[in-house]
Amino acid sequence: MLPALLVVLTVTTGLVDALSFLGLSRVFVANMTGNVAFLGFALAGDPQLSVWAPPLAVAVFTAGAWSTGRLARWMPDARREFTILTAAHALLVAVALVVALLAGHRTVGVRAALIALLGYGMGLQNAAARRLAVPDLVTITVLTSTLTRLAADPPERAGLRRSVSIAALFTGALAGAALFLNLGAVPVLALAVALLTVVTFASRSRS
Repeated sequence: MLPALLVVLTVTTGLVDALSFLGLSRVFVANMTGNVAFLGFALAGDPQLSVWAPPLAVAVFTAGAWSTGRLARWMPDARREFTILTAAHALLVAVALVVALLAGHRTVGVRAALIALLGYGMGLQNAAARRLAVPDLVTITVLTSTLTRLAADPPERAGLRRSVSIAALFTGALAGAALFLNLGAVPVLALAVALLTVVTFASRSRS
């Protein structure tokens, strides 16, 4: 059950990163490697990239992961923690959905609020997924190591999970971009909330 749930979360990663890159100042709320590079590009003078958005995304993501680490100290059951933090992530995205409904996503203040909500949630979720230590699905965000293992390992060791995780991120990014470009931010966030809710209840039923 857990591998399937982590694949769904990887789809969610693609959704929110599509929204954040296309609609929130060219920043990722899940892929922190990209944000570090974006900050360097912005400081070098690229006018299409923001100087403030990447550091904000990295800071809130790190705060979310830190929070998960503190929770783990008094909750040794990683499965139960995963369920609780997925529910918290769903709540944060739901708040982001309300913000987008009421205020859109155009102004700097609203964009900062959405980046903070989505980035903090992704930090929580990534750290929770890492604690589960499911082989080839330890991270739901960065696929560089997954691609490396898929290409470098012998075919019999490549594993279906690696290919599925890559396809899941691509599917989420494609769906998120299509929804945002044609319908706006609200449908993307609504779909993300729905997927996170499904994962929350499915993981709870298996806890």
